[in-house]
Amino acid sequence: MFLPISKRELLDRKITTVDFVLITGDAYIDHPSFGVAIISRVLEAQGYTLAILAQPKWEIDDDFIQFGKPNLGFLITSGNLDSIVNNYTVSKRRRDKDSYSPGGKIGLRPDYAVTVYGNIVRRLFPNSPIILGGIEASLRRLAHYDYLQNRLKKSILIDSQADIICYGMSDQIIVEVADALKSGLKIADIIYLRGTVWKTKDRALLPTKHTLLPSYKEINKDKLKYAESFDIQYNNTDAINGDVLVESYDDCYVVQNQAALPITREYLDWVYSLNYERNYHPIYTEPIPAIEEIKYSIAINRGCMGSCSFCALTFHQGRIIQSRSKESVVDEAKRIINDKGFKGYIHDIGGPTANFYVRACNTQEEFGACKNKKCLSPTKCKNLIVSHKEYLEILRSVRGLDKVKKVFVRSGIRYDYLMYDKNDEFFEELVQHHISGQLKVAPEHVSSRVLDYMQKPHFDLYEKFSKKYYEINQRFGKKQFLVPYLMSSHPGCELSDAIELAEYLHKNRIHVEQVQDFYPTPGTLSTCMYYTEVDPRTMKKIYVAKTGHEKALQRALMQYNKEKNYVLVKEALETANRKDLIGNNDKCLIKYKKTFNKY
Repeated sequence: MFLPISKRELLDRKITTVDFVLITGDAYIDHPSFGVAIISRVLEAQGYTLAILAQPKWEIDDDFIQFGKPNLGFLITSGNLDSIVNNYTVSKRRRDKDSYSPGGKIGLRPDYAVTVYGNIVRRLFPNSPIILGGIEASLRRLAHYDYLQNRLKKSILIDSQADIICYGMSDQIIVEVADALKSGLKIADIIYLRGTVWKTKDRALLPTKHTLLPSYKEINKDKLKYAESFDIQYNNTDAINGDVLVESYDDCYVVQNQAALPITREYLDWVYSLNYERNYHPIYTEPIPAIEEIKYSIAINRGCMGSCSFCALTFHQGRIIQSRSKESVVDEAKRIINDKGFKGYIHDIGGPTANFYVRACNTQEEFGACKNKKCLSPTKCKNLIVSHKEYLEILRSVRGLDKVKKVFVRSGIRYDYLMYDKNDEFFEELVQHHISGQLKVAPEHVSSRVLDYMQKPHFDLYEKFSKKYYEINQRFGKKQFLVPYLMSSHPGCELSDAIELAEYLHKNRIHVEQVQDFYPTPGTLSTCMYYTEVDPRTMKKIYVAKTGHEKALQRALMQYNKEKNYVLVKEALETANRKDLIGNNDKCLIKYKKTFNKY
């Protein structure tokens, strides 16, 4: 049974008040791939009552008051995506589709949804606790660069008028918050829990041991101060070796407690065993696009040791891998098989990175993830444990179930980690059984300089992977392709780097249909580079393509073969003094012809 989503459903169940009202910017989908479903089911399993307020009309108060004042407080999230990323493209145009809304309709969640919802609740229920969670609150928990407004914004805790943030994957922490409130503690007294952010005007309440970040006033005046602040934050995301961080404002302090400890396999198994409906609420008459790919997918892990600069996983989930047992995954697969719509295909068994199933090394349990080293960049750490054994056993077990025709792996595969495995068993079975025509991987670029800024492996490793992939395909009589994800305009990527990428595409006759332009999202190292134009790891200045025209030049080079890009490609080559790539010989990207440059 779904949780109540309206006042009528509460009355039908003879419920007068609930412990929590959970407000979300997504439509209500009760599937364990969605944070709202996990948080609500975990709280329900611990004896708490909830009502789900999904995509409320924020222009009027009716939706927000329909459930009355909850016994313990309001839980607020923007949904599965940051609302600005959800609502706008990298060119700052309004998107024409929202995959988390019925019918894909746009406009059912406001910009800065968490802040909007929080202020409405604070006005209507001034004394009710407000607890924030989810990706938007987590990544905006301290002062951050906002791409849409092109400025630094305060901690979302301040702008939303909320009391506390549960950051990261907070399915354990939210229960601790709920238990504390139920015991009679005031929300202002809950300042001791890992995985939370809180605020105070009283300096005496600050933890004795903490790291003081540059103040909001300082980082607003000086971008280098913001780079310094972000570097401290970035190196203190680990639950074991991370410090408590304090950020000062004119009238208060925002305190980020240490991250929540990694959850056990037993607890994660329990979370995924709860009674999810695995579908959207029947109140919706139009399909919700986001369910299509994940309805018959299984998440098996959390965390990512990859540390890609442009990815927020390090900031949100951390670097330590947490994974489910084979038995838990197989049990979920059996539940999927019994769904009346199941046609024999498990769409994915994976997670943030599908083939990260074991912890990076044995020292992490005691000491946490290294502050001054990365597991996979610039090269493999000597202590890295590389094994696909348990993950392969899971895939074998699920594909061996009755009624299962095919099990796909569609979430990200780290090709470098795969190449470091001396046992080819997983690679071979991946090719034989788990690819649907093409495998998508993310080398991102060819320039070593750019890849270093991205914290990605150098391109020669991808070329070795590509060669091996096609050799294995040929050996097993498969005709499956490789689709490389490539990114333009990443901070540090100069015109010469973009041309190097175009030359590679031309030489290998790769025609890029869609270009992934760098999107500065909160909580990433690359976004800090974009805003400050320095690499916060070294504080050295870097080139950043910021204007629309600079970005257009790099984007056009990735699609040099398209006639509409001719003028831009020609300008880029001439600007970089690479006229040798204009002409009629085989190495030229474009032919020479007279043009009138209107730019």
